[in-house]
Amino acid sequence: MKMVHRPALYALAFLAATRAYVWPSPQLDALESARFDQSGFNANPMSGFVQPCNFFLFGPNTGRSDAADWIRTAYHDMATYNITDGTGGLDASIRFAEEQNRTENAGDGFTNTMIIVNILVSRYISNADAIALAALLAIENCGGPEIAFRGGRLDAAEPNAPGVPEPEQDLDSHIAAFARQGFTQTEMIGLVACGHTFGGVQHDPFPDIVNVLNDTTDTEDVAHFDSTFLTFDNNIAKEYISGTTQNPLVVGFNDTTNSDKRIFGSDGNTTMLSFANSPDVFASTCADLFARMLDTVPSGVQLTDVISPLPVKPSNIEVIMDGDTLQLWGQLRLWNMTDDPAHNVIMLWQDHIGGTGNATLTFSSLSSSTGGKYSAAWYVWNTTEFSVLYLDAAAGVKSLSFIVDGELQDQSGLGFAIQDGFMFSSTSCQVETPFSGRIDVAVRNGVNPTRVYLEQTTTDSVGRIVVTEIDISPPSQPVILNSAYSIWSINVTDPTRPYGIGAEIEGVKYSSAEVHSFIVFPLCPT
Repeated sequence: MKMVHRPALYALAFLAATRAYVWPSPQLDALESARFDQSGFNANPMSGFVQPCNFFLFGPNTGRSDAADWIRTAYHDMATYNITDGTGGLDASIRFAEEQNRTENAGDGFTNTMIIVNILVSRYISNADAIALAALLAIENCGGPEIAFRGGRLDAAEPNAPGVPEPEQDLDSHIAAFARQGFTQTEMIGLVACGHTFGGVQHDPFPDIVNVLNDTTDTEDVAHFDSTFLTFDNNIAKEYISGTTQNPLVVGFNDTTNSDKRIFGSDGNTTMLSFANSPDVFASTCADLFARMLDTVPSGVQLTDVISPLPVKPSNIEVIMDGDTLQLWGQLRLWNMTDDPAHNVIMLWQDHIGGTGNATLTFSSLSSSTGGKYSAAWYVWNTTEFSVLYLDAAAGVKSLSFIVDGELQDQSGLGFAIQDGFMFSSTSCQVETPFSGRIDVAVRNGVNPTRVYLEQTTTDSVGRIVVTEIDISPPSQPVILNSAYSIWSINVTDPTRPYGIGAEIEGVKYSSAEVHSFIVFPLCPT
């Protein structure tokens, strides 16, 4: 096949050269999707709670927004960090009632935030990662700069020591608190200004700062930090420098709690003047400080490299055995591309017997990221069978590659490896509706796993994700499914959660997609 070069793929080629990881990598795949699939097709499920930026899930006419709550939650969770001993930091300890009930964490914004971010938590995305992603999503989609994101945060098992600065504290106390968190005095000014471009102060938890406003469009009496409190801009600085600010922590009736006034003016207004004079300086400073804030984690926690979008990414890949047919489900995302009828996208695959195959993919939909700065085009295997490809079970599938407008995309010769050594079999069934069932796992002959097991994702007593492995005993005699696969079976009695399948092969653990629950299978024959 003749290869030609098209300008539309220059962005793909550039991003490929800076690719952060090789697909597949389950944790990085999940984090990358949550980070970059922000709106539209296959979007991060939290995106619907931050657009439009005045959206507040917990009631209309409140003067509040989810976006402001998410950013405040991320800072308060991080603010317990102690640079001396490495304790505290962004580890989701803010989810504990003991921490939320402290005076330094007044208000219900943390509870509200955890309700929403919990929808993103999975075996690969911790509560702490979800908090960081929520803040990033709010900043980027409400006018803010692009934030470098790393994943791999771990959830705390207990509350951290107190440490969030409070408005009534003096300047020296604030400088010391931010120094403990790892920020200089100048960085303190910047981080406060960056955070306070969103939101405001609510009367109920802070009656000594905000009076009752008697405003029917602001039923929770929120005095906002600047006049554009729903979007990121440098008005927090411009209004402060011009003397027109209504920031309740600058011109509040109780000077004891005017902490922003003390912080902003602590260097003679040099930093705030630079922000007021240059939106670009403000945005770039905030991008750096927000990223550092989100990366402030307890010692011993190893974050990933900065996650960049894969230029070509198979998504939602799953293999299922159906008799003599292997079903390959999935989609393809092409980063920073829009749909164009001229695009020609072909999927190639290699099988286990030296054969190859190809299929022309069909455009499905679009997604976007970073407030629309980037877009992605999604393609499916076909349009009639929900993006499923039917392959011969004996041949199976080893890897995929793609030709996009004449250019081969195969991760620099590595291909996109597909695991078909074990998978769910459609012979799985319900034994007794709906309380028990039998899960059949098709295991490819010659793979010889040392273990095959079910994986069930639950939470422990403090809300951390736990993956339980339930071993499947190998059959005493081979149970032949087809010419290439045999069946391993296990009876299960918990229909409340879906199961994944794992296997250990030559000392390496592999996992299938966790999408199945046995209660969806037909009744077992009697």
